[in-house]
Amino acid sequence: MFSFVLLALVATVAARSHHLRDSASSIISRQKTTLPSTFKWASSDILVAPKNDARNIAAIKDPSIIHYNNAYHVFASTAVTSGYNLVYFNFTSFATANAAPFYYLDQSAIGAGYRAAPEVFYFAPQKLWYLIYQNGNAAYSTNKDISDPHGWTAPKNFYNGTPPLIQQGLEGGYWVDMWVICDETDCHLFSSDDNGRLYRSQTPVSKFPNGMSEPVIALKDNKNDLFEASNVYAIGNSAKPTYLLLVECIGAGSSPGGQRYFRSWTSSSLSGPWNALAATQQNPFMGEANVKFTNGNKWSKSISHGEIVRSNVDQRLRIGDCGWEYMYQGIDPAASSANYNNLPWKLGVLKQEGGC
Repeated sequence: MFSFVLLALVATVAARSHHLRDSASSIISRQKTTLPSTFKWASSDILVAPKNDARNIAAIKDPSIIHYNNAYHVFASTAVTSGYNLVYFNFTSFATANAAPFYYLDQSAIGAGYRAAPEVFYFAPQKLWYLIYQNGNAAYSTNKDISDPHGWTAPKNFYNGTPPLIQQGLEGGYWVDMWVICDETDCHLFSSDDNGRLYRSQTPVSKFPNGMSEPVIALKDNKNDLFEASNVYAIGNSAKPTYLLLVECIGAGSSPGGQRYFRSWTSSSLSGPWNALAATQQNPFMGEANVKFTNGNKWSKSISHGEIVRSNVDQRLRIGDCGWEYMYQGIDPAASSANYNNLPWKLGVLKQEGGC
C-alpha cells in the first residue's frame, strides 16, 4: 500500500512538473512569436543614387545589406537599357552612403552579363561569404573577405537548367529573386516566378551548396498579390525561432512599374505552413499606407525590393523582433520610361516606429 501511495505521489508531482514546463514553454513560445499585427515606418530621403560616371547606369536596385566590422556592406543590382549587373559599396553611416565608391562586380570573376538581385551572408561551416543572385538560373559566388570586391569566384549554379516545376509556371513570368536561409539542419532556397508562386528547395547544411532538391510550391496567390523579392528571416536567437516571410506585391495606385508594397507571413518552420501577418495593401508590412517621409518629401509611393539590415550575418539570417531598418528601392512617382530597365530606381532606408 505504501509503495502504491508513493508511486501515485511521484506521478502527481511529475505531472505537475510537466504541466509547469509546458506552461513555461508556452509562455516562452508566445514571447518569441508575438509580432505586431500592424507596422509603422519612417523613410529617409534618397540615400543612394546612380553615380555620374562612365557606366551611366539608370538605376540602382535590389539591395542586400549587412552591418559587419563597423561598416554597412551593400550589394545591389545596376540597371541599364541592355540589362543588369551587380555592384558593391560600403560606408560607416547612412549619412555618408551616397559618397561611397561603387565597385562594379563585372570586374571580378563574377563577370559581365546578366546578374541581378543579390543576397549576401556568411556561411559559417565553410568560413566563406556567399553571394546569391540570378543569372537566368539560381547562382552563387563565394569570397573569403566581404570587403574585397575582387575576391568573388566565378558564378556556379544550383541547378542544371530551370527545374521542371518552375518551367511549367513561367509563361508570362521570369524565374527571379533567389533567397537562401538555413536552419540547424538544412539550407532552403526560395525563389519566385512573377506569376504568383513562391518556390522552396532544400539541401542539408553539410552538403550546401550542392544537392538542392527539386522545388515545391511554398505559397501561391494571384500574380500581383505574390509577385517577387521574397525575404525570409529567423526572429530571435532561439534554436526554434519564428520565421518571417516578406513578399513584394503590386497594388492599386499610380507608380512607375506598378505600386509596390510588401505582405508578410510567419511560420514555425521554413517548410511552412505560412500564416498571414500584415498581408493587405491597406495593412501591409511596408507600403504607402504605413510609411511616412522626412519633412513630407514623399519621393516614392512604391516600397520595393530590399532587405532588413542584418548584424547577425551568418546563414541563419537572424534578426531581432523589433526596431528594424529596411533598405529599399524607391522611385519618383512622376518618372516614366518605355523600357523598364531605364526607370530611375534609387535607395532609401525605412526605420520601424514603435517600441519593442
